[in-house]
Amino acid sequence: KRPDAKTNQSYNAQAAERDMVYCFCFAPSGDKVGKQQIKMPPSLKTIKGCTDGPFKHLGQGVQRDALAKQLHNRFITEVSGTHVG
Repeated sequence: KRPDAKTNQSYNAQAAERDMVYCFCFAPSGDKVGKQQIKMPPSLKTIKGCTDGPFKHLGQGVQRDALAKQLHNRFITEVSGTHVG
């Protein structure tokens, strides 16, 4: 299991019969790659203002702030590509 599997936020089936395999073939076209179009994640302020999902029963305070920061950091890490590798 992955380290964060205990929080049920990741894929945790690592058995050989369940794991996924990805195959890639590198075949450059020679064309110039354009700038990547991405949609930025919501701001920390927007996430803190959520009233549904895991925030539904959280009042204002330390727990809400901590969860919002955790999600925001995860979104920023993923959109930046630093989570890969």
